[in-house]
Amino acid sequence: MSRPLKIMLVAAEASGDALGAGLARALKTRLGKDVTFIGTGGPKMAEEGVESPFDIAELSVLGWIEGLKAYGVVKRRVADTVALAVREKPDAVVLIDSWGFTIRVAKALRAALPGMPLIKYVGPQVWASRPGRAKVLARSVDHLLALYAFDAPWFEREGLATTVAGSQALHVDMSDADPARFRASRGIAPDADLLLVLPGSRPSEIRLMTPVYEGAIARLKKADPSLEVAVVAAGTVADDVASRIAAWPFRVHLVSEAEKYSAMRAATVALATSGTVSTELALAGAPTVIGYRFQPLSYAIMKPFFTGKYATLFNHAADEEIARELIQNDATPEKVAAEVGRLLADPEARRAQAARQTEALDLMGREGRDPSEIAAEAVLRVIAAKAGV
Repeated sequence: MSRPLKIMLVAAEASGDALGAGLARALKTRLGKDVTFIGTGGPKMAEEGVESPFDIAELSVLGWIEGLKAYGVVKRRVADTVALAVREKPDAVVLIDSWGFTIRVAKALRAALPGMPLIKYVGPQVWASRPGRAKVLARSVDHLLALYAFDAPWFEREGLATTVAGSQALHVDMSDADPARFRASRGIAPDADLLLVLPGSRPSEIRLMTPVYEGAIARLKKADPSLEVAVVAAGTVADDVASRIAAWPFRVHLVSEAEKYSAMRAATVALATSGTVSTELALAGAPTVIGYRFQPLSYAIMKPFFTGKYATLFNHAADEEIARELIQNDATPEKVAAEVGRLLADPEARRAQAARQTEALDLMGREGRDPSEIAAEAVLRVIAAKAGV
């Protein structure tokens, strides 16, 4: 009897942990006991049997300066990850998101285990910045699992075989979301304006964005003291968010991950740090304003590499700034308050923006199959092709 497949899944932050867990579940559904897992990940992947040799929270960095500060840790963890692969000799390695970490792992694995099938799950957003990364990735891995159809041509032009798996964010199940119960549980009237704030999932995002949002909300509350405000405390940064929010000089409803979709559905307007959450907010029908800040020196270094018009995925898909984007020097309390205030004051503008957000989701492939199933099929195809089956 042949041994079970051994697949290595490598994730380095919360979003990758969720993708890795979904892929592991889909592979187990197909293969049952005929698949085992090793790798690096967080709590969601651990639930699916991936025991990480280190805490991936230390790898959740963004920006050039932050990356330089963490370089020693990243280098050690790359070595640890490659050593695990060399010791366990998996049938394939799936490198999930987190470009800076996973591309280093890919290059090191190419040198250490030349015949190992390497699959990248989520490519760098070359449509937005640094298109040269498509060529780098094509030289470093065997296959790409892309999230969106508009990703594929960038990599296929460089000769990298690509499967469009789709984005899990487009398939979030919000059927249990209960906006009325959420409002009632917080004592928020059904007709009260509710601003939902999603400050991010990385420590650097929380550090840079929460002061901006606090200043914006202070202005909005001064104009309308009855405005209700809720803040989502996500995953690994939940404690940090909670401690910062506790110091704000006005009442805020803290929202856990479990309540997030109910809160999105209950929101009159959402204010979010740029990321996957913008897609979820569009699914929930929440008109959204997007903010983002980098460390100033990081931004100065990175800015010349930004080639895309928009940071938000549904804006990019529609080639239109449906949700207002306030990036870096535009991400000020005054400008954020003005954009959120405009939507709060205009029900028709909210309705129109929510409708346009929904239309953009259709352009992104909202009606496709479950992404984890497509990704699992592609992984098994790559393994079979490498094995000559």
